[in-house]
Amino acid sequence: MRKRREFSPEYKAKIVLEMLREEHTVGEIASRESVSANQLVNWKREFLENAGRVFAQNRLEKEAEKKIRELEEVEKAYQAKVGQLTLEVDFLKGAYKKLHGSGWDDKSGFKG
Repeated sequence: MRKRREFSPEYKAKIVLEMLREEHTVGEIASRESVSANQLVNWKREFLENAGRVFAQNRLEKEAEKKIRELEEVEKAYQAKVGQLTLEVDFLKGAYKKLHGSGWDDKSGFKG
């Protein structure tokens, strides 16, 4: 039993585009490429049915990139806030130690 041949998407697209130019008949292309004419017609039908996805995918990719940029900006804002709060906590810990001494414990559990 002979193994089924597989064709790359690029090869199929090249053949379909040649068919769309109508410089050669489907039979001529099928004979030259050793592929059944029915297979070529199926490739062409599938190509034309999915042509709109090229533009839809492009729009979806742009929307996804925009969302990624927005999320990165939010993340930067959070990182800046965390940095600011870390500085404030460190400052307050230092001030607390100066006021109460380094060995003093309060009820909140902070050990100075």
